[in-house]
Amino acid sequence: MSERQVVTRIAPSPTGSMHIGTARTALFNWLYARRMGGKYLLRIEDTDRERSTEAAVKVILDGLNWLGLEPDETPVFQFARADRHREVALDLLARGDAYRDYMTPDELAEERERARAEGRVVRSPWRDHEGPVDEGRPHVIRLRAPQEGETRIDDQVKGEVVFRNVDLDDLILLRTDGTPTYNLAVVVDDHDMGVNHVIRGDDHLNNAARQTHIYQAMGWDTPVWAHLPMIHGPDGKKLSKRHGAQAVSEFDDMGYLPEALRNYLAKLGWGHGDDEIFSDAQACAWFDVRDVVGAPARLDWDKLNHLNNHYIRKADTERLADLVERVLRSRDWPVHDGDREILLRTLPLVREGARTTLELADAVVFALKRRPLELPEKARGMLTEETRARLRRLADRIAESEWSLAALEGTIRTFAEAEGVGIGKFGPALRAVLSGGSPAPDLAGALISIGRDESLARIHDALPN
Repeated sequence: MSERQVVTRIAPSPTGSMHIGTARTALFNWLYARRMGGKYLLRIEDTDRERSTEAAVKVILDGLNWLGLEPDETPVFQFARADRHREVALDLLARGDAYRDYMTPDELAEERERARAEGRVVRSPWRDHEGPVDEGRPHVIRLRAPQEGETRIDDQVKGEVVFRNVDLDDLILLRTDGTPTYNLAVVVDDHDMGVNHVIRGDDHLNNAARQTHIYQAMGWDTPVWAHLPMIHGPDGKKLSKRHGAQAVSEFDDMGYLPEALRNYLAKLGWGHGDDEIFSDAQACAWFDVRDVVGAPARLDWDKLNHLNNHYIRKADTERLADLVERVLRSRDWPVHDGDREILLRTLPLVREGARTTLELADAVVFALKRRPLELPEKARGMLTEETRARLRRLADRIAESEWSLAALEGTIRTFAEAEGVGIGKFGPALRAVLSGGSPAPDLAGALISIGRDESLARIHDALPN
């Protein structure tokens, strides 16, 4: 009999932004499914009806799409499956693996106090009740969990984790109003979706034992468990707003490329030897959830910036132009006809030092400015009579030069030699005149970016007769 197909899933709740930890969990599920030739699914756990809005669902879908981690099948919405969850709870009740608990809120509070004082979990007296009952009374349905022995979780990341059954309570399956609880819904959904590898955050490790009891009671195969450690801030503490971005959308807004974030997240808790930069294909070929490190990973902005710079340098220029235009529009920068051509000329000359697309947008502003440029005071101070005269002579040479990077570099170098001065005597002033004081590449690069006619016009604007 052939081995079953690996099926993984990501199951976020649409109750806010998509956290970077959720994104890494999605990535690891996606990578493992690709490595094993399996399927990677998405379930939206939208049972919190007050907070689960369409907008919140859209945040999840947009985040996964931006990251390139779209599921292999149509997403499943948990709330829509409530009848199926209740069906399983009633099935367990009929089997004798669940029972009706009629404890009132006051009785439950008293039992909790006793349990706390005695150092044990809550036990309902209705577990072993055998007499007649009024089934119309308010009640919950609880799982009749084993109270003896141990439940062992063979976790792919944590190793074997052992829970004493005496320490695990009879979890509630259906609340008083008949709504299913989280642990029941998760087990039923994972079973029905064919999920056989549950890769999720280690905050769910305790749930694994309780969910195992539901699997066993239903006679279903228990999935392979893998609980991932948390992502901490650079200071080793739980990731929070003080560490900067937490949501996937924030990384997008901050100018990071999805392929850079995928590469970086893959390195948070997993790695392949000394490889720092690798393609999606390589990650899919190498990834094994058993190689995930059990200790929390730390967010390192310097490493992320280094990776993002790498992918910016590799990216298609047309794509970068799209991204830069988006940044400029977000800043209310007017984008004119003809600016696209300027961007395509400029981006290859400035991408080398850009860590984000925000920095890339800063680096192209000089070329997009409209005449007449207002020169900052420092630039005006450079324009002595001697420098003005020299720039007029240089402008004549530039006007006659072939318009290529190598030719312009040669023209500027030859001019400096003819003048008997170093480029430092006129270069800073020329850069300021061309850029209006904004950051710009080397002189020849700035000229190429701006174009012949615009460059000469900017020089003449700054050198009135």
